[in-house]
Amino acid sequence: MTTHVDAATDTDTELPQITNPQQMAPKDARQLTKLFLDQLAVLEEGTREYQYARNTLIEMNMSLVRFAARRFRSNGQDIEDVVQVGTIGLIKAIDRFEISREVQFTSFAVPYIVGEIKRFFRDTSWSVHVPRRLQEARAELSRATDELSSRLGRKPTASELAALMNLTEAEVVEAQVAANGYTAASLDAAIGSDSEDQDAALSNFIGQEDPALALVEDFHALAPLIAELDERDRLILHLRFVEELGQAQIGERLGISQMQVSRLISRILSRLRTEMLAQN
Repeated sequence: MTTHVDAATDTDTELPQITNPQQMAPKDARQLTKLFLDQLAVLEEGTREYQYARNTLIEMNMSLVRFAARRFRSNGQDIEDVVQVGTIGLIKAIDRFEISREVQFTSFAVPYIVGEIKRFFRDTSWSVHVPRRLQEARAELSRATDELSSRLGRKPTASELAALMNLTEAEVVEAQVAANGYTAASLDAAIGSDSEDQDAALSNFIGQEDPALALVEDFHALAPLIAELDERDRLILHLRFVEELGQAQIGERLGISQMQVSRLISRILSRLRTEMLAQN
């Protein structure tokens, strides 16, 4: 598709006014990219002419971003999200390109675009966040494992991997553990291939019910009822059930007898129990 370029030019920068720069033929885009980069180098940043040149350069070279993004289609990420990330790399390339280097802009920009996309996948593809050094070690560990497995005809040991990767055994083990965070299995994932196990889910075989969870709702309902008690009753509950003092110790603290403390605790608990039951 041929893109229309108006004959009229910007009198200050002598840049052609381009219609639909993203639809420009690659050959035309390469030629005009050089012209726009030359002008961008001498224009004052922040001016209308500078913004026009920069924005047009971005749009003219979006084909580079889409070309790079297609390499990552198998990663399961929406392609448009990958294109947006790659565009950041393109913008960085435009802002950092120097005419004096005498290199093709395409050769300069593609590594920036691909690098930005790879960084995106490295930072977002992990199911569990791990330090970047361990993310990078995972890739090296995978290559070393494949190489040694092929060479030895078996799964390599941590010491063999450490020797090849020039790491300590502890660092290899740490990388192996961290690699488990790259993917996560759903708790609803079916396990077993036999027909009798076809409905079995991973969640049925891991973890156990925490009886304390049943108390959460009760504690939530109890809190406002305790708040309605007078100060002495709240203090008695605190001393008995938080500080875990005996009735005699509470009596000494409050200046009353142990029998009085026992009666007060029974009365307070009976009141709370009745109000709790009334809510159900």
